[in-house]
Amino acid sequence: MNIKQAKEYIENTVRLYLKKDEFGEYRIPVVRQRPVFLLGAPGIGKTAIMEQIAQELNIALVSYSMTHHTRQSALGLPFIAQKEYQGMKYETSEYTMSEIIASVYEVMEHSGLQEGILFLDEINCVSETLAPSMLQFLQYKVFGRHRVPEGWIIVTAGNPPEYNKSVREFDVVTMDRLKVLEVEADYKAWKEYAQHKGIHAAILGFLELKKDYFYKIETTVNGRSYVTARGWEDLSEILCLYEEESMKVDESLVGQYLHNERIVKEFSAYYDLFNKYKKEYQTEEILAGTMAEQTVIRAQKAAFDERLSLLGMLIDKVISEAREDMEISDYLMELSVNLKAVSAALKKMAEGREHQRISLDQMLANQIAGRTKSLEAARMAGSLSDAQRRKGKRMIRFLETQKKELALAGISDGEQGFIRIKGAFAEQTGKLKEKTTLTRNRIENLFRFAEEAFAEGNEMLILVTELTVNNDSARFIGQFGCPAYDRHSKDLMLSERRNSLFDEIAALDLEV
Repeated sequence: MNIKQAKEYIENTVRLYLKKDEFGEYRIPVVRQRPVFLLGAPGIGKTAIMEQIAQELNIALVSYSMTHHTRQSALGLPFIAQKEYQGMKYETSEYTMSEIIASVYEVMEHSGLQEGILFLDEINCVSETLAPSMLQFLQYKVFGRHRVPEGWIIVTAGNPPEYNKSVREFDVVTMDRLKVLEVEADYKAWKEYAQHKGIHAAILGFLELKKDYFYKIETTVNGRSYVTARGWEDLSEILCLYEEESMKVDESLVGQYLHNERIVKEFSAYYDLFNKYKKEYQTEEILAGTMAEQTVIRAQKAAFDERLSLLGMLIDKVISEAREDMEISDYLMELSVNLKAVSAALKKMAEGREHQRISLDQMLANQIAGRTKSLEAARMAGSLSDAQRRKGKRMIRFLETQKKELALAGISDGEQGFIRIKGAFAEQTGKLKEKTTLTRNRIENLFRFAEEAFAEGNEMLILVTELTVNNDSARFIGQFGCPAYDRHSKDLMLSERRNSLFDEIAALDLEV
């Protein structure tokens, strides 16, 4: 299976393991909750999907790599304890709490979440001294004399022996205690993740042309060469930073992330060509609707791989803009809920229905403290996504700014102060509406260019499909509309797929 299928399978397993009966007891007893063993090549995203599952299920995540653990750190340190049996005192050996088990309890205490996933990576690389204890742990969730708390699901991962010389193959008795999922690298599954993550358009464009370069491990006369999904993602981040600082990208930089000489050379050449197309085609003018006629003519005459590269960078641009717009709309929608709560509290106090009187300044302070606490709890739980972090930071920044400006203006009256806050919120809502109008127009301009340059060829099918399957662009179009998309998706018989995505999108209400 691919990593996307593995994610779905693990998520369903965790849901079922956490399912309780009418008495609050787990339907599947702990002893029957087989740990999942995710077996796959390095760098295909095993750790990433565990973070996504924890975020989506709103449970905690504790991750450990087992390669550095000794018997003492995993099981705890031995100490001498005194016991009394039938009136006689004896000295016995016991163990302190395992570092791993202690971490689970710490996360529970700081996050407030009582259920979660204990993810142990590279479990088949444990030290020889620890190996005998793994069978007991996998069957009974016990390290030493301390048990993993109920409500915590064990998920493990490891590499096949051909990728790691430190691997110790599990025997049949151990494997019989596991739910084994063998995962293979799959570009199509990774592409969906990569688009949502905002992987550099040059990487996606290159891999569309060279899909077999997505994941490659070879043994050559010069040693082992390898390119992994992790390498592409890390390369993407450094490319973006290099471009921000106007620094030159060369083969030496690419080779620090992709360890295959041929792929390094080919990607470096493609990256230079990508930037050449970006400049010569004047992609910003295409999206702004001010493209020159010769731009269309050149695209009409271009080879398919050149067309695909051009289309890829244009699609990447509008999807990234749609993603940013949807993040801001999500933030404003949640902020509106908070502000409505403040408004309701002020109204109750004004009508004398609230016994405890709290100033607007204190209300804002409470909102800031609560949001900060929830962010920190999610961070401690390992379930804080980048989008959630940005949304929380935006809300805290807005509330802190309003609190500061009210203090500087010397406004203590709650009603007067809230009018100012409502005005600041309306200003941000207005800016979002302007921005979404601009983004919608840029998508329309992209369709107009595609119509003139490619007519109803494969390029148009690619454009409509990419905007349909990408969650960010699908949400944007469902919320703010795009006539050109509607027209072409209907022509290409994709309207049914589009509607299935849009049915679950709730209408955005930004009124306070």
